[in-house]
Amino acid sequence: MTTDPRPLYARATAQAARLIRTVRPEQLTAPTPCTEYDVRALLGHIVGGTRRVAVVGEAGDGQGEPMTAPGVPDDGWAKAYDEARELALKAWASDERMASSVTVPWGEISGRAALSAYVMEIVAHTWDLSEAVGRPLALDPEPAEFALAVAREALPEEPREGRPFGAPMPAPEGAGPYERLAAWLGRVPLSRA
Repeated sequence: MTTDPRPLYARATAQAARLIRTVRPEQLTAPTPCTEYDVRALLGHIVGGTRRVAVVGEAGDGQGEPMTAPGVPDDGWAKAYDEARELALKAWASDERMASSVTVPWGEISGRAALSAYVMEIVAHTWDLSEAVGRPLALDPEPAEFALAVAREALPEEPREGRPFGAPMPAPEGAGPYERLAAWLGRVPLSRA
């Protein structure tokens, strides 16, 4: 990927922040298309993952960072995400970090490739959350198109053992970029599950 992922990461995380602000307390136990998480656990993964993104951007290695966010109160998810998001955006601001090598759970790669993968992750989880809470906002298609291109390049169709993604599913005819990304990652919309 030659596209600078920073503007798309900023847009995707701003969109996620808007979506997180719509989550109501009674929705926290609802299921998500990311079947190992309910809404509360997915929010913890999003916040914890964004904190890891910030550490990778700051230090080049986030291996020890948890992918959860224990201790966030039910009414504190939006604030916790906003704080993590701001740290991540700041950590990835330099051109030097984009060109240097970083260590992520799947290996040592360029900062550009890592942040591109993190765009894919936040876009996928934004779709998961949107599905779980009834699609309260229209989602920006451009980050999803970018995330789909990253996913197709980074994730082989088969085999996917040891990866947190299922086998690709067929996308419905006329599916938009979020639905095509979700299908590539092996997710099924809750309405079809």
